Amino acid sequence: MTATDLASGLFRVLETGDPALAAQVVHGEFHNREAAVAPPACRIAGPGGVLASSAWMRSAFEDLRLPFLETIHHDDQVWVRLRMQGRHTGAFVLFKDGAADQVVPPTGREIDFEQIHVLDLLDGKVFRHEAVRDDIAMLGQLGVFPPTPAAGMRMLAWKVGGRASRAAAEVTAKAAQAAATAPHAPTA
Repeated sequence: MTATDLASGLFRVLETGDPALAAQVVHGEFHNREAAVAPPACRIAGPGGVLASSAWMRSAFEDLRLPFLETIHHDDQVWVRLRMQGRHTGAFVLFKDGAADQVVPPTGREIDFEQIHVLDLLDGKVFRHEAVRDDIAMLGQLGVFPPTPAAGMRMLAWKVGGRASRAAAEVTAKAAQAAATAPHAPTA
């Protein structure tokens, strides 16, 4: 596979949760720097962490799409500029230190914003990932930034009523279950 094919494959795994494709394109020691705000299973090295990230994102955003706008490849690194698109139909749970930090209840709103991803390649697979995302634009499209009293009250009601905790537990379980589907592929 070319470097662009590997990058495309990685983002296709995020869109679909395909374990076979994850084994083809994700290095066994893959590390995702961005997993700090995701469920704990997303920090697992290798294809399991990518599959967990896919489950986490797809639990919040129906019809998740990550179309490429541009790629640049140099040596063992690929830079991808893309758009993240989908409809916010599930709780979007952000984590801090492995525990749920913020829960954005489903809004039904569409998201469509730009991101830049840097992928390091090793042994013909994607080895490392980091991103520059416009999270403020996404939160604005979801109607939670800048904060409004209505959005704040909805998030508070979810927290006080226990729905935020249940949503966090559910997305954590989905991510862990997805990670467990990862085939144990060799790193080379």
